[in-house]
Amino acid sequence: MKTNNLTIRLFEFSVNIFNLIKNIPYNVATKPIVTQLIRSATSVGANYEEAQASVSKADFISKIHISLKEIRETCYWLKYSKATFLCNNQEIENLINESEELKKILGSIAWKSRQNLNNLKKR
Repeated sequence: MKTNNLTIRLFEFSVNIFNLIKNIPYNVATKPIVTQLIRSATSVGANYEEAQASVSKADFISKIHISLKEIRETCYWLKYSKATFLCNNQEIENLINESEELKKILGSIAWKSRQNLNNLKKR
């Protein structure tokens, strides 16, 4: 099985999120944020991984769109964590920047895949 760079990058991103949240004080105020952040961050890579084994072009596009939605949510929760001072260091800046880059990559894959599917339907 061949692993591509994006698969590795998404996996490392979710591991880095996990390591980040270990340092967030866990209490009634932070619990929902931490929960949402880890769920969305791990879902990005999991759905991308599922897309690699898709049974159709439409299935692939669907999984990629889910990954895109999840990275957008992760980016939101990272920015929220920074704004509320849950995390305020270079590590969170790096993760915000990485989430923005991953958002662009997944968005491009989603757009190109949809264009290719539409072109096939026109034939």
